[in-house]
Amino acid sequence: MIDVYNLQAEKISRMELNDDIFGVPVRKDILHQVVVSQLNNRRSGSASTKGRSDVNKSGRKLWRQKGTGRARVGDAASPTRRGGGVIFGPTPRKYTKKVTKKLKRAALFMALTDKVKSERLFVVEDFNLPEIKTRNLVQIMKNFEADKALIVIEEKNENLEKSSQNIPRIKVMRYQGLNVYDVLKYNHLFLSRSVIPKIEEALIS
Repeated sequence: MIDVYNLQAEKISRMELNDDIFGVPVRKDILHQVVVSQLNNRRSGSASTKGRSDVNKSGRKLWRQKGTGRARVGDAASPTRRGGGVIFGPTPRKYTKKVTKKLKRAALFMALTDKVKSERLFVVEDFNLPEIKTRNLVQIMKNFEADKALIVIEEKNENLEKSSQNIPRIKVMRYQGLNVYDVLKYNHLFLSRSVIPKIEEALIS
């Protein structure tokens, strides 16, 4: 059972949580594996430099080997010269790290369970704000003594989403985008009451 709050942080009721999602053993190694995979998959891997053979320079030796009084030298594409190629520079690559759907789901269960056990999961009856106003959302967070929070809602909520845009430590997302990295990144997790059955249905089915 978990308490359900209103926006003034007052307890108004209680509800049952599915232990298969919100009450599983937490393994840090699995959480780490999935988070690393998520962050790697976000990398574009497009960093690129030109090597000696890629630089548009003549391959002719700049001056003869002996007799000039200067140090011997190769062509203008030499990495030791300005405008030459880059030694061991980055080239395009894929950082993708695959994990199974089963492991991703298990990690999400663990992340949600961690929030419950640490008492940093708040279930709110609804997030229906009367107007778009950043100050109102800041006050709500103060009511719950939450400074860095992830708010998960069921459907589009323009007043809430626009009110959060100027608050860097608060993120609003719909339940379809719920993921391990964001759950762990933010200190507190807020779920609207109506979204919990949706999450349970999506994760258990």
